[in-house]
Formats: sequence, C-alpha cells, structure tokens
Amino acid sequence: MWTELYLAPFLTAFALTAGLILMFLLTPLFRRAVWRSERRHGYKKTLSRLGGVAMLSAFIFAVFFDPHLVLTREFYGLLFGGVLIFIFGLWDDLSELGWKIQVFFQVALTALIFIFGMRITSLTNPFGGVWIFPYSDFVIPGFGILFVWFFLVMNAMNWLDGVDGLCGGVALITLVTIFFLSLKPEVFQPPIAILSIIGIGAIAGFLFFNVYPARILAGTVGSMFLGFLVATLAVIAGTKIATALLVLSLPIADAFFVIWQRLRERVSIFQPDKRHLHYKLMELGWSERRIAWFFFGVTALIALIALNTQALGKFLAFLLVLGILFSILLFVDFKTRKKEGT
Repeated sequence: MWTELYLAPFLTAFALTAGLILMFLLTPLFRRAVWRSERRHGYKKTLSRLGGVAMLSAFIFAVFFDPHLVLTREFYGLLFGGVLIFIFGLWDDLSELGWKIQVFFQVALTALIFIFGMRITSLTNPFGGVWIFPYSDFVIPGFGILFVWFFLVMNAMNWLDGVDGLCGGVALITLVTIFFLSLKPEVFQPPIAILSIIGIGAIAGFLFFNVYPARILAGTVGSMFLGFLVATLAVIAGTKIATALLVLSLPIADAFFVIWQRLRERVSIFQPDKRHLHYKLMELGWSERRIAWFFFGVTALIALIALNTQALGKFLAFLLVLGILFSILLFVDFKTRKKEGT
C-alpha cells in the first residue's frame, strides 16, 4: 500500500523530470531555446533555464493522473497556479522582465488561489490553542494575509537561486519535512503526503542535473514554482505554516537581512545585488559545493527540530534559530566588508 501510495508517484515525477531535462539538453530545438549566460563558478557559462519547466510539467502530470488523489477546489488552485507560473516564468526567462511586473504577477497569482478558496484562517498558538484571524474570508484582510505569506516564501526561495543546487535542495528538505509531518498519527493527511512526495520526486530528478557543476538551471519557472508549492501545501494542510516557516528560517532570515540593508541604504528592495549570504560566502572563498552543503546541513537540522517539537517548541526554536542566524549574517557581513576595505 505504501509503495502504491507514495513510491509510485515519486518515481513517476522523478522519471518524467529527468526525461524531460535530457530531452531539453540533447534535442537541438531545445538547445537553442531559453539559454542564458550565467556567472557561475567564477566565470560565465551558458546554461539552459528549462529545469523548472521539466519539474512543473512532471508535477502537474503526476498529480492529475494519480488515482489516489481527489482533486478538490484547492488542489485545482494549485494546478492552475502552476500553469500561470509556467506561462509567466517562461516569459521572464525569455525576456528578463522587470521587478514591478514580477510583483504584479505574484499579486495576480495570490488572487487566483484566493478565488479557489485558499485561506489562512488561523495559526497555532505556541502557548496553547490557536490564533484565529478574523474576517479571513473577506477580500482585504484575507487576501492581504495570504499575499504576505506567498510573497515571503516565493521570494525567499527565488533569492536562493544563485548557487548550483541550492534552491532545489532547500525546497526538497522542506517538502520531505511536510511529507513526514503529514504521516504522523496526530496529523495523518495522506493527500498532502502524496502531493509532497510528487514534489520531492520532481525536485530529485532536477537536482540530478543541477548540483555542482550544474548542467541546467531552474529558471524563473522553477524557483517561483518551488516557493509556490511549499507555500500552498502549508496553507492547504492547515497546520504546516509554522513548520514551513521554521524549516525555511535560513533563507527567510537572509531575505529580511538583505531587505533591511537595502532600506538602510535607500535602494529598492528588489534591486539585484550580491548581498545574499551565499554570495558573501563566495566572496570569502567558499566553494559553491561547500555553500550548498552548509545550507542543506542547517536546513536539515532545523527540519529535525521541527519534526520533533510541538507548537511551543517550534516557537522557541524559531526565536533561537533566528537569533543564531542573524548573528551569523552580521558576522559574515562584517568579514566581507572588512575584506572589501583591505
């Protein structure tokens, strides 16, 4: 039963993703499409950005044809959102759209899933019970709460996509955490577990070609889809937002740290630069492989904490982890500034 429920969809998504990527890399038609020069490993290299197209296509196919999934209204919202990301992300990969258009798309994407009934109605109270968000079914407060969550997760994941394997690896660990949490007896949400394992399979098939040295990149389609998938599953499951927030605390802390620096220097928070932690570690001489494993190790450790703590434990762990992470970010920022000044 376990094999039929979880192993089969994992292998389907893995095989489809890997097969599509091989087609993109080996077929002359695709070898001329959506390739862009990227500065990787200290030099410019032309890489395909169709990895996200493979992941998203495999995910939608595996979900739509899984015999054990009943496609609810929220699940259809996830699939339709994925189709929109496919269209917009491919457009961005071809044309490099400005940040204003990207933010507008994220607003439109949130509006779509809001229409499909996704709501954040409550959060677990670490001191017992739950915090209820009043009027979450009304457009302004309900949409606003939903948009903040999706905007935070999608952009935190997108900003990770600067080192080979980093974005996909962190997303993989997060989905593995949601998968095992969904199987706990006190939670037991098989549909969420199936969606998670399909996402895990798609990412695993992609990472086979994306770990250092990358042969293909996620592109806008991939980085946006991974953030959207994690954020959506956390909302649909109802009890996973605190867990996802804890597991993603490293990229989220980095995002807030960079935003704070940009605001302090009065530049746009969407201005591309090299302020993110992985870029600063690269400046200090870390290899891309070492940076990726550092992120994976920290994220996996936090994931183990998230899986083995209750609400209060998650809250205290989140505060402790944030304190440690901001200390690391301040230290690394100090070291890079000192190096630049010498």
